Amino acid sequence: MNSNMKSKRCIYSQLFKIFMKQPVTANEPVFLIIGLGNPGSEYRGNRHNTGFMLLSRLAERLESTFGRLESKALVAKVHYQPQGREPLRLILAKPQTYMNLSGQVVASLVRFYKLPLENLLVVHDDVDLPFGTLRLRPGGGSGGQKGVESIIQFLGTQEFPRLRMGIGRPPGRMEAAAYVLQDFPESEASFLPAILNQGADAALEFVVNGLENAMNCYNGILT
Repeated sequence: MNSNMKSKRCIYSQLFKIFMKQPVTANEPVFLIIGLGNPGSEYRGNRHNTGFMLLSRLAERLESTFGRLESKALVAKVHYQPQGREPLRLILAKPQTYMNLSGQVVASLVRFYKLPLENLLVVHDDVDLPFGTLRLRPGGGSGGQKGVESIIQFLGTQEFPRLRMGIGRPPGRMEAAAYVLQDFPESEASFLPAILNQGADAALEFVVNGLENAMNCYNGILT
């Protein structure tokens, strides 16, 4: 993997550069973006916390912070105004229940905000994708990812959008459970800023132009 990202199939346009804080309106669409991970400083740099990392980058991009706790999740709220579009309300959430109980948080937030599941995006690490790969999908099984497995259990369905972020397979005979709780090595960590920026672009593409367009634009590997 070299330091140059592949040529994008979609242009990161002014649609994503204009946002503002404003009062909530009754007709303002709400989107919930969940990043999966484990709370605590000892887990901060783990592969398993890629979802948390993406949410932090997205909050930074939108000039917001995780300043409150709702339904056992750290939450950041943004009133996002794409140029020439209706305003959107974005809720970014990092469950604080540890990975295996993420579904409790997600189901609670979905119920509280009365969200249709097409307005939910779950961001998580995936050992079945090569490091640096982004893969949006509309649903499907958990692939052994315990946080996604919990969400499927508590929502009672597999049909919710997710953004899978590849971390690669463990080497040799290492167990996946041990691998995901390791920090990214220096050889991979240097690429994380570009990967997280691309993931943030993909999440914003999802909320503005929909899942299909985001899949067409961002599914693939950074090279």
